[in-house]
Amino acid sequence: MTVISEAGWLWLAKGAGAVAGSAISLAYILPRGRREAAARFAVGVVSGLVFGGTAGLKIAVELDLEGLIGPTETMLMGSAAASLCAWWALGALMRLLRRRT
Repeated sequence: MTVISEAGWLWLAKGAGAVAGSAISLAYILPRGRREAAARFAVGVVSGLVFGGTAGLKIAVELDLEGLIGPTETMLMGSAAASLCAWWALGALMRLLRRRT
């Protein structure tokens, strides 16, 4: 039987949150094509992986949740939020630049 360490669970939560945040943001700003969708999805996943821990801690502190949720939930929440925000911001920026040209 395989045992997953706590660090493994945190990485799993971080990855799941990053992918979930990118997938959810499809509902907010639909991509115009496959290339745009792939680029925005990749940026969302990478942002969730890189900034997930920090975003999760900030959200937990601001909402006073530090003692109520564990590190795995904090990581999942932060990764999803970072991914969602990065994906949405990139999509909005791309639309704004297209209007100017």
